[in-house]
Amino acid sequence: MSHRYCLTLDLVDDNSLITEYEKYHEAIWPEIRKSITDSGIISMEIYRFDVRLFMIMETDDSFSFEKKAAMDAVNPKVEEWETLMWKYQQPVKNALKGEKWVLMNKIFSL
Repeated sequence: MSHRYCLTLDLVDDNSLITEYEKYHEAIWPEIRKSITDSGIISMEIYRFDVRLFMIMETDDSFSFEKKAAMDAVNPKVEEWETLMWKYQQPVKNALKGEKWVLMNKIFSL
């Protein structure tokens, strides 16, 4: 059985930084792709409107946010990527300190 998660994050409001950010995501590092799929994420899409990002993740039953965080914490390439991405990202209003992508609550389904 798969699960869907939707998350949000804002980018720094600077067109040149947004262009750089999107360039990185045209061809993410192979180690980042591997870390995503190894954690149980089946598919991932990111959409942007202005500075707002919206991520949709489909995962298998082996995925958990705790497992992904633990895997990332011991992966130097993921840590390097995340540090680099903070140049472009900023937390959304009401995010916890240090929190990047914030899990969204589903409020409607058809």
